[in-house]
Amino acid sequence: MPATTTERSTRREQLLDALVELFLAEGFRELQVADVAARLRCSKSTLYAIAPSKEQLVAVVVRAFFRRSTERVEARVAAAAGGQAERIRVYLGSIADELEPGSPAFFADLESHPLAREIYGRNTAIAAARIQELAAGIEGAAFLGYVAGITMEGIHRGEVTAAAGLDHFDAYRALARLIIATIEPTSGESA
Repeated sequence: MPATTTERSTRREQLLDALVELFLAEGFRELQVADVAARLRCSKSTLYAIAPSKEQLVAVVVRAFFRRSTERVEARVAAAAGGQAERIRVYLGSIADELEPGSPAFFADLESHPLAREIYGRNTAIAAARIQELAAGIEGAAFLGYVAGITMEGIHRGEVTAAAGLDHFDAYRALARLIIATIEPTSGESA
């Protein structure tokens, strides 16, 4: 009996979950479709049903990673109690949490693969705009958003890792501390 649409959709999501985990752990540049199929205990044709080439499969998996991460990050922000500073802290901290499982190979492959780099760049731009949105109404919000955007681009391109020795996730945590320190100066300081 052929699989139902729901069963195929569930299987596709399970494979995407496994692919995301594999890519985060090992990167994807060195992986061959046949090796991936063997490790996931599926056929190459099953993987090619998700995407018609390895290049496109990488794009589908990277999009799935960022889409799912964004959903979890936004759910945490929506549940955050407190004001703008707390929502920004939760937002950037959640991004760091989502990026933390990524291996150095994963981030290197994101930068070296044209489609993956474009997807990561687009998500970085969206995240920078979201910081500006979360900071709306704070004095200097536009500048804060701009600086956050430049820093996030530097994180995305690996420049922060090269200059400061911070992994992507640690860099987002440091950015959160910097922004929060700007928004909430320590008591006793004059503005």
